Amino acid sequence: MALTQMQIIQSLGDAMAWFERELQWGVPPTELRHLIGRIGELYSALITNGQMATSVNQRGYDVVSADGERVSVKTTAVMGGGGHISFNPSTLDEVDRVIILRVNTEEMQIETLLDASVSDARERMGVKNTQGKCTISLAALVRPPKSTSELKAVRVAVYGVREIRELESGTIEVYLNGELQPSSKPELRKIAAELNINILNGSGNPYNTRQLGSVIISAIENAY
Repeated sequence: MALTQMQIIQSLGDAMAWFERELQWGVPPTELRHLIGRIGELYSALITNGQMATSVNQRGYDVVSADGERVSVKTTAVMGGGGHISFNPSTLDEVDRVIILRVNTEEMQIETLLDASVSDARERMGVKNTQGKCTISLAALVRPPKSTSELKAVRVAVYGVREIRELESGTIEVYLNGELQPSSKPELRKIAAELNINILNGSGNPYNTRQLGSVIISAIENAY
């Protein structure tokens, strides 16, 4: 039975919550490939106003859009530009559209790396690898982030030896003794614990980095 759009939204929310919970338990994303794949398929069905493929292991595609396009969905949690996305060349003729997604484990959000016709996707594919698969390099899809030196901080809060900056892009940076930390969330959670700030939103799910950073900055601003 086909899922309604509301059921797709609910299933996607449940899958994302489950994924984040597993990460908090220390499970590496490489062990959650099935869940990551399910998240990508649900998200693609949502943005195309479509439906999941009706058969298990449907040949070549995962979602059928509202316009009847057969969509091959590939989802990764690899951050940075390393790695590649593989396709079976023998099933590409069964596909009309290719969507490549990334689950950003820092922000806990889904990013679209590619949404193109299969012909456009083929042009991006390199030669077959040793397994006979065609691949697209993630480095060719991931846009290098804009240098933070080019972005203005719209809000800044100082807490002890830490400085929290909210950039105009929404990104949260944390400086410890003047040194930018490679990952903001661990430092934000330390500050939240010290300030007795709940790290869960109204639905009981953990704030992502941007949300938690904004809440902490507001709390520090209101305290002084």
